[in-house]
This record gives sequence, structure tokens and C-alpha cells, in this order.
Amino acid sequence: MALRIRNRDARRLWLDRQGLARAPTGPLDLLEVITDLGFVQLDTIRNVTRAHHHILWSRNQNYREPMLNDLLAKERAVFEHFTHDASVLPMAFYPLWQRQFRRLGARAGKHKAMDAKDVAAIKARISVEGPLSTHAFDTKIVGKKEMWARPPHKRALDQLWYAGELTTSHREKFIKYYDLTERVVPPQYQNMTHSDEHQMDWLCKAALDRLGFATLGEIQRFWAALDAREVKTWADAASDHWVPVELETVNGDWINMVAPPDIEMLLEKACAPTSRLRILSPFDPAVRDRTRLSRLFGFDYRIEIFVPAAKRRWGYYVYPLLERDRFVGRIELKADRKAGIVKVIQIWPEPGVKWTADRAEKLDAELGRLARLIGAAVVEWECGRPGL
Repeated sequence: MALRIRNRDARRLWLDRQGLARAPTGPLDLLEVITDLGFVQLDTIRNVTRAHHHILWSRNQNYREPMLNDLLAKERAVFEHFTHDASVLPMAFYPLWQRQFRRLGARAGKHKAMDAKDVAAIKARISVEGPLSTHAFDTKIVGKKEMWARPPHKRALDQLWYAGELTTSHREKFIKYYDLTERVVPPQYQNMTHSDEHQMDWLCKAALDRLGFATLGEIQRFWAALDAREVKTWADAASDHWVPVELETVNGDWINMVAPPDIEMLLEKACAPTSRLRILSPFDPAVRDRTRLSRLFGFDYRIEIFVPAAKRRWGYYVYPLLERDRFVGRIELKADRKAGIVKVIQIWPEPGVKWTADRAEKLDAELGRLARLIGAAVVEWECGRPGL
């Protein structure tokens, strides 16, 4: 009979696997945090702080914004590539990412951005001049300018980046600089190779380990580096690397999933979630899979940055609020960095959540910590404060 995992235990294990169960304090090992998560999604929008900084800060509040670029540009301990979105991954994973380079490189190569000689000229300039950003080139869009259209040189640079021929060297004010891969990736990782079968096996096992329990679809979506057929093939061939479990949803339904063979030990060792109230990034890996989020926590969450203002249910940039193993609300924030202010635009407690004075104090403390991350001295409320 398959092991049955109660909803409360599932939530506790999920938060533990995501690095959100313990208080985010103590010595910071940034590479270990990224390795434990598998990858950290990058995002351009700096509403308060960019998503990648917020995700890392949520695991350890000793993190500060320059640290990630130092890990990338100076220590060469991580590299950038594409999972379900642009992400930063541990450099130790580089040899296991070769299949993804080929996969995405071939896909990007179907839509030729420039002639081969022009693409070669871009690489030649980088070879001679060193790392260059898109601003170093000046090609123009030909024809109608669609919303997401990009100049040929940007598409060519991305094509080379997807294929692994160019690698992100560093970022300046979040502008990406491309360099030849052999000058960025340490030789020991460039020279290490694995078969496609080994890479696929690793991707599935590593995803399941970080998820704790999952459907095959959730395993596939974790890295977005395999298709559904490949994950099914892995599951059929690697049945000694997973066990069947039944998971209780927040509504009391039971769903068939798989889990690592040591699932009972993982459940036993998972620590109880901290009593802190946490402001999470909308792109946090704990909330990225909205279906999983709804099943486990009953929290219906969508990011509405691309929704016209008049059609938004909540607001432009709204953050989930996590307390222990419950999502207790959502809050819309915005920062004025020059003025040193974090602004609370609106807050919505979840239905059935009583916003007590104690909970309000916890939120004030978390807002203060988030403000300190960006060097802001003031938290300014532009709406009513619940619990007071």
C-alpha cells in the first residue's frame, strides 16, 4: 500500500525542502542556498528588489544584492541559463546541462536572426574585445515592430547563449555581458561530459529530491529541461529511485504521486515552520507552480503585472504572505529607492484569517527587514493597517 502523506505533513515537508521552514538567520553560504534550491529565477523588474535577490534573501536575511553577481563574475561558482525562465544555476551542474544547451540551441537556431558570417563577426568581436552587452551592437528591426520584436544582434546573442557558445560573464545594473564560454566556465566543468541518459536521470532525481513528492508533470516542470514523454520513460525505467505515495490536498482529496525512497525519513526530519511572517517574491519557487500551491495550501495566487489595471483582481506587484505553514494574505508594495521608502499600497488578509495585533507586529518586523535589504529607512502605509 502506498504511503499516505497528510496535508499538514506535506506542507511542512514542502517548506522544509524549499528552505522556508527555518528562520532565515545565521551564517550565509550563498552557493549552498542556490544548490539546495536547484536554481534561482532571474527577473528584470525591480519593484522593491529584483526577484532573484528577494528569493535568496528569504532564505537568509544576511544576503545583500551585490553578492549574487560576485558569485557569478568573480568566483565563477554559478552560471546563467534557461530553466522555465532565465535562471542562475550552480557551476557544478554545468556538465549536466549540456543536453539543455543542445536542445535550446537547436530550437533558437530554427529562427535565423542573422547570416552565419554576421553571427561569426559577433563572436569575433567578443573574442578580441572581451565581454560585450547588446549595447555594443547596432542592428535594426526590419519591417513591422511587434511588441516583443528585438533587433537581429540581440536575437543572435541569445541564440549563441542558448546554445552554450556564449556565457554570461557578469552584469552591470542588470545588463548582461556575454563572453566566450571557454573564458567563463572553469576547465574542469567544460571537459566533463555525461551521456544524455545520465543527464535525464539526474534531472528527474534532482527535481524529485527538491520537490519531496510530485506528480510526473511537476517533475517535468521543475527544470523544464525534459518533455513529458522523457519523464515517463525515466519513471518506467527507474522505479527503484522512487516510491508511490498518496498526497492529501487541502480539500481532503487524495492524489497519486511519487516520492524519493527515503520519504519517511524526510517527513520525520522536516522541521516545523518558523513562526515568522514572511513576505515572499511572486517568483519564489515555493509559489511558482500555482496548481501545486493551490493543492497544498488552498492559496489562489496569480501575478498581475501584465494584466490591465482595470482588470486586476488585486494589484500590480502583489507579494504572498506566509506565516508558519499558511498563506495568510497578500500585500502590494512599491519602493522609492532614492527617497529610501518602502510603500505599502494595499493589503488583503486571506478569508478566515483574523489579523491580530500580534500578526500586525510580525508584518511590521518583516517590512522593516525588507526595507533594510535595499537601504530604505522608512515604511510608509498608503492604506489602512489591519490589526491596529
